This record gives sequence, C-alpha cells and structure tokens, in this order.
Amino acid sequence: MRARATTRYAALFGASLLALTGCLAGPAPAPAPAADAGAEPEFSGTLSILTKFAGDPLSPYFEDLAAAYERKHPGVRVELIQETDQSIKDKAKTLTASNALPDIYFTWAGNWADNFVRGGRAADLTEVIGPGTAWGKTFSKPSLSAFARKGKYYGIPLYNNGKFLGYNKAAFAEAGVEVPDTFEELTDSCADLREAGYEPVAFGNKDGWPALHYLQQLFAYHVPAAVREADHHPGTAVFDDPGYLTALRQFKTLVDSCTDTRGGTNGVLYTSAQEAFARGKAAMYYQEILEFDSTTSGGSLEPKDLGIIPLPAPRGAKGDPKVIEGAPEGYLVNARSPRAALAVDFMKFVTGPRNAATLSSPPYGQPSAVVGAVTPKTSSKAVFEGIEKVNRAPALVGWLDMVTAPEVADAWLAGGEALISGGMSPEKVLESVRRASESAK
Repeated sequence: MRARATTRYAALFGASLLALTGCLAGPAPAPAPAADAGAEPEFSGTLSILTKFAGDPLSPYFEDLAAAYERKHPGVRVELIQETDQSIKDKAKTLTASNALPDIYFTWAGNWADNFVRGGRAADLTEVIGPGTAWGKTFSKPSLSAFARKGKYYGIPLYNNGKFLGYNKAAFAEAGVEVPDTFEELTDSCADLREAGYEPVAFGNKDGWPALHYLQQLFAYHVPAAVREADHHPGTAVFDDPGYLTALRQFKTLVDSCTDTRGGTNGVLYTSAQEAFARGKAAMYYQEILEFDSTTSGGSLEPKDLGIIPLPAPRGAKGDPKVIEGAPEGYLVNARSPRAALAVDFMKFVTGPRNAATLSSPPYGQPSAVVGAVTPKTSSKAVFEGIEKVNRAPALVGWLDMVTAPEVADAWLAGGEALISGGMSPEKVLESVRRASESAK
C-alpha cells in the first residue's frame, strides 16, 4: 500500500502523458485553429487560470491580481483554479485527460512542460516572448530558455527556484556546531544537535519527491553532467556510473543519522517538516527558495536566524560540487484557447515590474524571473541571497522527477521510499530504475 502511495504522481502523470499524445480512451479533442497569441486581445469573457498558489500565504497573490485586472478591464472575468504543489499534479492530469485545460496553466520546466508541448497543448509564444521581443527581454535568459523547445518559446517564467539547506543559527550556536562545509561534516554534526534537543534535519517524505531532491543534488555531485543527461533519456540511459550508488548510500546515511526515523519519515508530510523547522524544533531543513519566507513568518524562527547553504558536497565527489538543484517555474497558454491573446495580456500584467516585485517580497517570497525584481529592498535577506547563489552557479540541475520519463520517475519515487524504510538496498533501487528505463524505451 505504502509503495503505491509514493508512486501516485508518476503514475498519474504517466496517464497524463498518454492523454497528451492522444492515447487515452475516449474522444480525441476536436480540431481547432492554433491559438493566435500575438493578436490584439478582446477584453471580454471569462479567462481561466490553473495556479500552484493555493493556501496561505500564497493564495491572495493571484486573487489580488485577478481583482485588479477585472477593475482595469470590466468586461473580463478571471476564474482561478488554485492548487497546491501536490494537488496540481492530479488536477493537471484530470484536465488534460478530459481536454479541459484552462486558458493558462502552471508548469514545471523539463519533461513535464515538454509533454504539453509535444502533445500540442501549449501555444507557441515565440512571437510575443522570444528573446528578441520587448516582453522576452524583461526575463532572465536562463529562465526563458528553460521553457524553449527546438528554437521556439512556450512558457512564461514566473519565478526562479533553487534548493538549499536552511539552518537555524541559534540552534547551531546552542549546540556548539559549526556550519558544515562537507557532507561528512553535516552528518557528523547531527549527534551534537540531537544532544542539544533538536531534530537535526526535519524531513517529510509522504509525497515521495522530497527524497528525490536530496538524491538529485547528490547525483550531481557524484556523476558527471554528461552522464546524468544521457541517463535521463531511456534511449541512452545505462546507469552504470558508480557515483549513483555512492549517492544512494550517502542519502541513506543522512536519513539514518540526522532525521527522526522513529516518526516514520515516509508518513510525514513535507509541510510538517517545514513547520518543525519554523517552530524551532529542528535545526535544519532542506528547502526551496520559495519556502524561505514561509519558515520565518509566524513561527519561532526569526529571519535573522535563518542561514542557507547548498547541500554540502561530499569530499572527493567526481561530479560538479558547485551546481545547485533548481529550475524556474511558470505558465503555459492553452494552444486551443480562443482567448490566447487575452491570456498573454493577463500574464504581461502579472509579470509587470510592480507585480513582479510584490511576488518577490514577503509574505510571498517567490523570486520573480523578471530582471531586477529581486533586490535587497524588495526581498528578504534569505531570498535575495538564495537567488544570488542560483545566478552565480555554473549550472542548475533540474528536479529528478521532472527531467526523466514518467516510468523512471515512478521507479525513483518508489526506490527512494524503500531506501528510507530499509526495504531496498541502494543496489536494488538502481536496478529497479534500470528496468524502468528499459521498459520506457
């Protein structure tokens, strides 16, 4: 039962992939003219949007934007479908399968977005957001290119993101622990932090993907980039680099040494781990930049006590010790939407300088992909520091469950949980991934 739960996202997106390629049972979508995203918008009718901003403190952001846009254009009604990081995966699958995607919908970069592009569900926005356009020039080049495919641009980047180890400076001082420079120093510090009364690393893996964030960063440290890139694609994957096993073993060491295994990590929500860190119960929490302001708003952790570092690289790692895990996230326009031009106008409004600065500021803390929106004045110290580190990194490594085929993501999700519980050895996990990759060819 538990193993099935962890693979829920990948299995659902596997169904979504079939929907995108027209293989699901049921009627295929009726032929429709390509969306004319570059046309003059007609300011009338209902514009529907699927966001990943449900819940506090995020939901008011799009609610306020929708209300402001409606005031500016009284003939337009904006209909919001707000989902969470986890529920949006199910919602996207359902809407895709029923050919009912809204006019604008959230996407991750990587294979997730590519599936919509390949399936003809994402409008070609090159004419309006390509690098040479006025709108395109407002975004950072890496965030814009993250949603490009074969020279065409499909996505509207909303914010940049990266993964960092957040630590409580006060907890470290109380325990007499130095900020770790290496992965080995990180795991060695956990005994002292536990002795001081803290859960060393808050970790909740009920949804499966939090484990993959650790694994992908460790893979980047241990496996050369060219090898990882080839292994992301079933047609070229072999998974024979010894760095994979090294990374899997080190992740298991971290789980056993630094997390509260008595609480059943696989049964703990990642939001519960976030709350433990925010309440000062845990000394560290591996988190995205998007979470920085949430962990310091309303809890015991003060902004001045939040420190951030990349997950420390292990000694002697043979990959790239300076890369950071992360990717921009954004929105696609439905290729069949009769309101594509209106959708573009709304997203131009969303990504305008004032709204981009608001997005980057507390309580939202979502670092806008718009150039100049994240500054020491607009953003919290941690968010600004995180984005500066992302911008200086030689490369970003994308989320493991977003850069590969759904079947392979499924195997990683199940394997990560089994590794945590002791149900599978690192060797068995890697073998299950190889089999999944072979079957996905």
